[in-house]
Amino acid sequence: MNLPLTWLYVPGDRPDRVPKALACGADVVIVDLEDAVSADHKATARDVARHVLATPAGPAGAQVRVNAVGTRWFDDDVAMVSGLASSVGVRLPKCEEPDVVAAAAEALGDRAVHLLVESARGLEAAYDLARAHPHVVGIGLGEADLRADLGVTTDEGLAWARSRIVSAAAAAGLESPAMSVYTNVRDLDGLRASCLIGRGLGLVGRAAIHPAQLPVIRSVFSPTPEEVSRAVEVLEAAASATAQGAGALAMADGRFVDEAVVRQARRTLRRAGHPQI
Repeated sequence: MNLPLTWLYVPGDRPDRVPKALACGADVVIVDLEDAVSADHKATARDVARHVLATPAGPAGAQVRVNAVGTRWFDDDVAMVSGLASSVGVRLPKCEEPDVVAAAAEALGDRAVHLLVESARGLEAAYDLARAHPHVVGIGLGEADLRADLGVTTDEGLAWARSRIVSAAAAAGLESPAMSVYTNVRDLDGLRASCLIGRGLGLVGRAAIHPAQLPVIRSVFSPTPEEVSRAVEVLEAAASATAQGAGALAMADGRFVDEAVVRQARRTLRRAGHPQI
């Protein structure tokens, strides 16, 4: 099964856009009840999400971003989501306290919960947040709020925070986090450059706010044919070494293959949806 690389946010109060978003080719569509929706439209967004997502099995790759715990909309959001198929996941924003996350995950029922860390407090608690409840399957950053909280303005300023969330996810046994949205939908070159920075830090995939961003995100985070070929060669060499009773070996081109290299090769093939050797 291919890992998701593209997540597309769509405002929940736009009934014309939600079905289009579900059909645009994103791996995951996130119906947003939070930041993209004004206070006056929260109920409308909730009703739209209920109508569009209320199929017996739930639309493939659908999530709902609910309003944060403690807001006046959270309980109604939970009640709506609880009526949807368990395949519909939830994004829980502004996570800071593991106990609060655990209670929220319990209230949301038997469904995958993805956490968003958007403050310095949340960042410091990232590992404990990632382990807060068995239904927590992912953790990532909400970078707009985090930038404001930290006072940073560049990708370089977010490097530590991004690395911190990658480390927390790995330590908790979760999938690698995706990048937060790139807010200039016309600057596709800037999006590509930012994605390359994130990929180098261990982030995998990215959320988008416009379908035009999806091909750029997919192209950057998808392993290239050359990367897939090298990974296959590594696993074939490792299998040969195992058959010969060797723990490590040097390949003909000088590459040294040991267990760590094998793990990276398996990660590449899994990301590419390639059969494991």
